[in-house]
Amino acid sequence: MTGAILLVAHLALVAWLTLRPLDVPWVRPANLRPLAGLRADLALGWPEAGLRIGEGLGLLAPLGVLLPMADGRLSVSGLASLFRTAAAGALISLGIALLQTGVPGRVVDVDVLLLNTAGVLLAHLTVVPAGRAWLRRRLGRGGVAEEGYGRRGGLGGRGGFGGAPEGISGGVSGGVSGSCDRYPAGEARGSDRAGGAGGPGPAGGAVSVRGELSQGRTPTIPRVGIAP
Repeated sequence: MTGAILLVAHLALVAWLTLRPLDVPWVRPANLRPLAGLRADLALGWPEAGLRIGEGLGLLAPLGVLLPMADGRLSVSGLASLFRTAAAGALISLGIALLQTGVPGRVVDVDVLLLNTAGVLLAHLTVVPAGRAWLRRRLGRGGVAEEGYGRRGGLGGRGGFGGAPEGISGGVSGGVSGSCDRYPAGEARGSDRAGGAGGPGPAGGAVSVRGELSQGRTPTIPRVGIAP
């Protein structure tokens, strides 16, 4: 989700930078010959050429990281991921160039498309393979095997999640019996049901407590005849 949000934010920034109308007195003609624009930039000297080439490389370079990040997969073919990312970057750059044909002050330059795609490739190769390998190692070390529920003792030994409490499952002196072998699973004796002490245990068996011990026996009152 974070990768998708960052991707949309970056694309919005790119659109603002490349599709704004420019108020300029003149524009140079469109360049449709590969590398012709680069040679013209290099003829201006290294500081100016370095600035222009750096702008072309850096404009879409974050897509080399944000596109795989938005995808979110770790176990993918590195070559296939590189190809998909480069193709997406080239298509986005081509779309920008086509839209610039209708924007005042903007000029189409095929070398910009090449630089944009190269920037996406460089960013992907620099960050994505190492980042995915690091995340796979981190997830591999941090994985904790989950214990199944329903086993005696469950998590953390006796009395943990999924097991019967120790005082019931093992039996308690004084008449309280937690043996689950006496009754079928999910059943309790009638006297236990009457006392509300019988019920299914957390491990799937029945845990029964003698109702007559917890509630006491119901006293019986003998009938007394009254003579008329």
